[in-house]
Amino acid sequence: MVDDLFSAAEAPDEHTLPLAVRMRPRTLEEVVGQDKAIAPGTPLERLARPGASAQQRLTAPASVILFGPPGVGKTTLAYIVARQSGRAFRELSAVTSGVKELRALLTEARERLVSSSQETVLFVDEVHRFSKSQQDALLPAVENRDVTLVAATTENPSFSVISPLLSRSVVVKLEALEPVDIGDLIDRAVADERGLKGEVRVDRGARERIVSLAGGDARKALTVLEAAAGALTGDKPRKKGARKPVISESVVSSVMDVAAVRYDKQGDDHYDVASAFIKSMRGSDPDAALHYLARMIRAGEDPRFIARRIMIAAAEEVGMAAPQILQTTVAAAQAVAMVGMPEARIILSEAVIAVATAPKSNASYMAIDQALADVDAGRIGQVPLHLRNAPTKLMKQWGNKEGYRYAHDWPGAVAPQQYMPDELAGRVYYQPNDRGYERELGPRLERIRAILNADTGSKGAGQDHQGSDGAKGSD
Repeated sequence: MVDDLFSAAEAPDEHTLPLAVRMRPRTLEEVVGQDKAIAPGTPLERLARPGASAQQRLTAPASVILFGPPGVGKTTLAYIVARQSGRAFRELSAVTSGVKELRALLTEARERLVSSSQETVLFVDEVHRFSKSQQDALLPAVENRDVTLVAATTENPSFSVISPLLSRSVVVKLEALEPVDIGDLIDRAVADERGLKGEVRVDRGARERIVSLAGGDARKALTVLEAAAGALTGDKPRKKGARKPVISESVVSSVMDVAAVRYDKQGDDHYDVASAFIKSMRGSDPDAALHYLARMIRAGEDPRFIARRIMIAAAEEVGMAAPQILQTTVAAAQAVAMVGMPEARIILSEAVIAVATAPKSNASYMAIDQALADVDAGRIGQVPLHLRNAPTKLMKQWGNKEGYRYAHDWPGAVAPQQYMPDELAGRVYYQPNDRGYERELGPRLERIRAILNADTGSKGAGQDHQGSDGAKGSD
């Protein structure tokens, strides 16, 4: 689907558009809650400058990725950049558009640049849903500055945008709006000619209720406000001399469910629901986890995103307490990719229940973070000589591999020798708990560590085994 917000904003039947669209800011000065992102000298502010010289435009970024939760103004900022700078504006949804539509727009932008020297802002919504090939198709146009790309995503660009495009882009992080910002937007929408034109009043309790429901999302606040106003007026103008109807907290409550359902279909509560979903699996509550899974499914959340979160939970929350759960979730993710919705809901449900009901351990998670902390702090040390590779005669003369004890030659395949660098000798990262498989693993690991740390006389002394294949110098 391709849209031009200029034509939408200037259409004669503008009053029929949703309130959130009618109240979209038209200049950077009207934008609230994103002061850091649009401050003087920032990439967005430089892109939006009207009448910029050719040199100034060349030094401005050719691609900007807007990262943030829903309803914070990503589409609006792209529209303002185009409008204020005099560029053409074209919008592409990654949900409904393919490579064909993308290439057509890029060709159009190139022709416009050649024929009239007018640049184009190409806004790609939900760019994380573009495949690698679709994102690759953007690269030449960005590289040649055929378009100024403004892409929006609710997912971390580090994981959802390909590296070549990410390296050519400036990432701008947008924040959820503060309650005071949402309140100001409500007041503006009630009074503004583009909004409710002063046809209703909002009492204090209702205003606070809408602010609370919005959760930092301007679009949700205006959707609830519009539903409440419609419930009172029936979307008909107030008769001359009639008293203004008052939106109360009870009116807001009566329309809240309708507004929430409408909003959920656009990706409502992406972060909050995902967070509750993960915490429910961690807390071993399969019923709550399934509830949040159902909400994400009904909201149209990408099932691949859900499958990724379940895999991460299997590693982070279950870990070695039930290591087979990770295999289950990986298989589920593969099956989801092959099967697709709606049947994928059953696969996701099975994986969620497996994670939620499994014994829990974050010991593996804590272990790697502690090991990384040591490395980051410079606690590295030299690899012990008896563990080093020795494929040449010279390396053997240096003492590489001398005294290495081949584990399989020892009882239980555990040889008493030091594996850690001297600087970290005795350091323990992995500490299994007493749940699930780790209940058995803990005592076994204690016995292994006792053998490894046993006094062996001279360090590394013992048979220099060549390996099971007998190859000289094999590891």
